[in-house]
Amino acid sequence: MTGSGPGWLLLLLGFVFANLPFLTERLLVVGPRRAPKPLGWRLLELLLLSGLLIGLGKLIEARIGQHSPQGWEFYAAVGCLMLTFAFPGFVWRLLRKQPVHE
Repeated sequence: MTGSGPGWLLLLLGFVFANLPFLTERLLVVGPRRAPKPLGWRLLELLLLSGLLIGLGKLIEARIGQHSPQGWEFYAAVGCLMLTFAFPGFVWRLLRKQPVHE
């Protein structure tokens, strides 16, 4: 693997993982459906998927052989990146005008 391929893969997975909680009504993406899933559940799922992405990144980093210790700044940056990536899903699910069912 080259150095840039896994980085782009992680960014793409980060975008997908950040939007998954807003694209489905299932709990933790595969669980039972909840009609209107509350925002708290969506944020918890976002946090868990962020942890999964960090774990996947560490696995890829260890496989390449360039393991570097990370401080709190790294995790804060990943959190901000995930919130930024989640913006399209957030807008689509919570801010768009909902159709009126009669």
